[in-house]
Formats: sequence, structure tokens, C-alpha cells
Amino acid sequence: MDNYAEMLVTGMRNRGHNVQLWSPEPVFTKLPMGNFVKKWLGYIDLFLIFPGKTRIRIKKCNVDTLFVFTDQALGPWVPMVKKYPHVIHCHDFLALSSAIGEFDENRTSWTGKIYQHFIHRGYLYGRNFISVSKKTQEQLNRFLQSTPLQSTVIYNGLREGFFPYEPKKARAIIKTQTGIDTSFGYLLHIGGNQWYKNRIGVIEIYNAWRSNSLLKLPLLLIGDPPSTDLIEIYNQSPFKAQIHFLSGIDDIFLRFAYAGASVFLFPSFAEGFGWPIVEAMACGCKVITTGEAPMTEVAGHAGFYISKRPKSSVEIEKWSKICAVVVDEVINLDAVESNAAVQIGIENSKRFDAGIALNNIENAYREILTQKC
Repeated sequence: MDNYAEMLVTGMRNRGHNVQLWSPEPVFTKLPMGNFVKKWLGYIDLFLIFPGKTRIRIKKCNVDTLFVFTDQALGPWVPMVKKYPHVIHCHDFLALSSAIGEFDENRTSWTGKIYQHFIHRGYLYGRNFISVSKKTQEQLNRFLQSTPLQSTVIYNGLREGFFPYEPKKARAIIKTQTGIDTSFGYLLHIGGNQWYKNRIGVIEIYNAWRSNSLLKLPLLLIGDPPSTDLIEIYNQSPFKAQIHFLSGIDDIFLRFAYAGASVFLFPSFAEGFGWPIVEAMACGCKVITTGEAPMTEVAGHAGFYISKRPKSSVEIEKWSKICAVVVDEVINLDAVESNAAVQIGIENSKRFDAGIALNNIENAYREILTQKC
């Protein structure tokens, strides 16, 4: 969200707007206390000090000020500007959906449920919303209690630097920097340990594919260091010698990783948008992802699709084998078919242009400012 906020700030300033970024500042958390005490002091900064200062700042703003919430998780502060022009950017509602029991894969604690209710109650005061996908907008409409003045979908814009690169050269760079033999290609996944990323499913699919393939391509998982559950699945894999976790990766390495991959595997349970899908396609990598929105919305006709990972262990085994067939088909496309798939992906990625996204956001902001409060 910090990157998204910075994109909005920079983009609007470059378009000639006066922009201020407001966020809680440490006051009580500066006190020399232990981590446990600091955690609770942080709530004072967040829910007492920050709102008080913000109310004062709001009264000093010009009448043509638009208050922008860069994420709906900032809902608790929406009521402060309910009488002023405002807009809420919505990314995903996975936390709220989990809190009300919609995802068996992710159980929410009672404190988490209370906090999500707190957030939800706040953005119910919102009147203008921008969602990053039609799926997110659909979820927003389901959770709102009234029809907003404005609710629009504006897709995320791809950051600069993601473009096609010669796969063999990219693989050579990856091999040099990691010591992993990527000469003939590799399977790639990008993502953290969030439950919805389904990193365990990535390894399950890889195991099933390797069990029936003559190819011995490695699997690279780029993102957070593996969780305890993921390490357990990794240790059980007969192919763990060729499963590699890479963390602390910079954007340059990431772009080469996309460009050199034989296929990008993204079997998420759910997403708000699905950044890596667009990044991979822009770099000339074929993408296999879950055949559900918003993954289908973002990958479009350029993606290769698999079903969502089931809950039953028996069904999971069948699922991984079916997914492995798709992986094998994509990896073994002939040169003409592979090049066509890559080109379709590159064209699809052009739908997500950062300049267009910022222009659309600016237009939405202007429209909101014409509303009568």
C-alpha cells in the first residue's frame, strides 16, 4: 500500500496538483518501552493522536480539497470527512471475507473479526469508491449498505521496467547470481506466505509434474522466506533439491526471473488484482493461473487456467495431477505456439498502463469534486 500511495502522490503532483500525504506519526511509541507495551502505545498514536490532529488539519483545508483513502482498510477514519469530497481506493476484501467465514483456508481470530468490523463500519460512510478490478467492485457492492454516488473500476498500472528480454540471456544471469542451473528453463512463482497465495499448492503441482516428466527443470519461489507449513511440504518433496526459495530480491533480478522462466505458476485461491500476472506477461512469460476472477479478468485470453485447489486431501492429489498436465502442455508448446502465446501475453499486459491508470484516476477525482456535498 505504501507503493500504491507513493504512485498516487507522485502521479498527481506530476499532473500539477497540490498533494499532501497524511499518516500517523509515532508519539507514544517513541517512549523507551518494551515491544509489548509499544504495541499498545501504537494504538494510542493511531486511534487517538492521529484523528485529533487530522480533524484540525481538515478544518484548515481549502474547499476544493479531495480526501483520498489509498485503501479501504483506512475505513475507521472515513467518518471524519463524510461531509467533504472524498474517495476510497479498494484493493481486496479478503480479510473481511475471511472474518465472516467465507474462506475455510483462513480462519480469523475474534480480535481480527472485531477489527474488520471496525474497518467495515468506517467505510460504510464512504460515497465514492475506485476498485482495482471488477471482482473487487463486486465484493464492495456486496458489503455496502447503500448505493454510492460513484463506484468505478480502474485497473492498476504496470510499473516501468517490465518488458521482454531474451530468455537464454536472462537464464544465464539468474544462474550466475544464484548458482542454480537454469540453463534449460525453470518454473517460477512470485508471492508471499499469505494464505491466498497457495505456495503449498505450487509445490504440490511441481511434485506431480516432475513425477511424470522427463524434464528436470527447477522450481524458483521468489518472495518471503518459507513458512513452517511450507518447509514441511518442501521437506517431503522427492524433488526438494531442485526447489529453491529466493528472498530479498530486487526489481532488476525479478524482471530477469520473469523473462527466463519456462512458465509462471500462480494458483492463488483469491486476489484483489494479481500484479504478478501482468508483470510476467509483460516480460514475455507464459502464465498458468486459477480460472476464477480476478485472475481471469487480468490474464484474459492470454492465460492458461487451472481449477482452484480443493480441500480434500484425495481431491488435492487429483487436482495436482490435472494441473501438472497443463504445466506439461504449456512447457512443451512448439516454437510457433509458444511465441504466439508470449505475444498474446505481451499485448494483454498493455491494457495495464500506469499513465492511463493515473489519467483515469485523475478524471475520477475531478468528477467527485464536482459533486454537491
